[in-house]
Amino acid sequence: MEPRGRQHPLMDHAVLLTFLIACVSLLYATVGQAGGTAFLAVMAFAGFPAGEMRPTALLMNIVAAGYATWRLHRSGVIDWRLLLPIALPSLVTAFLGGLLVLDGPLYFRATGILLIVAAGLMLYRRRPSDSSTTVRLQPAMLAGAVAGFLSGVTGVGGGVFLVPQLVLFGWASARHTAGISAPFILFNSVLGLAGALLAGQQIASGTAAYSVGAIIGAILGAAIGQRWMTERATSYVLAAVLLFAGTRLLLR
Repeated sequence: MEPRGRQHPLMDHAVLLTFLIACVSLLYATVGQAGGTAFLAVMAFAGFPAGEMRPTALLMNIVAAGYATWRLHRSGVIDWRLLLPIALPSLVTAFLGGLLVLDGPLYFRATGILLIVAAGLMLYRRRPSDSSTTVRLQPAMLAGAVAGFLSGVTGVGGGVFLVPQLVLFGWASARHTAGISAPFILFNSVLGLAGALLAGQQIASGTAAYSVGAIIGAILGAAIGQRWMTERATSYVLAAVLLFAGTRLLLR
């Protein structure tokens, strides 16, 4: 039997973990994201077991993306016409992905690779989009379904994979994507968490405090992103964090 505390080397440092989660949530919020990949990165640093990382990250996604969605809805900037064909198929695939439980080593490898991919996507050079571009139904549904499945399987909200597709296909500008990715992350995280819990996984103890850190970071990040923080600088910082965390997971 393993010594108590071995699975959670930093569990006695809940304040430090909450602070780190608030910081990464803040950074992500400056670029319109919830922070699922960075939440996984923090848990990778802390040595959380695989069975707790996914549902815990999804719950914090719900908290951060829930605030962002509420704020965007009040501002009237959510593009439901574009969101619906992307989000509806993703709800099914996110739930199915949540039901799929990868064993520890496989989960660490798969999530590590996705974190490294996410680091590359953070450095993706976004180009302006023509707002008149017609969104084709089938590609939009496929893009949402793939991002939703990845969200459910790994605990990543899916926005970091959806946003580059939106810009690449000319469906939305970089600024416009925030009004799509936040509710997309929220919906997928809810369905992914439901699937993960039904599959028998558990949310880590202390998550209530971590969630407080996530929402504080989301509130501050949204304000900072609007006023001072450049999207490019934030992307470089996040890419470095994700690359390090992904590499650490691959080596576990």
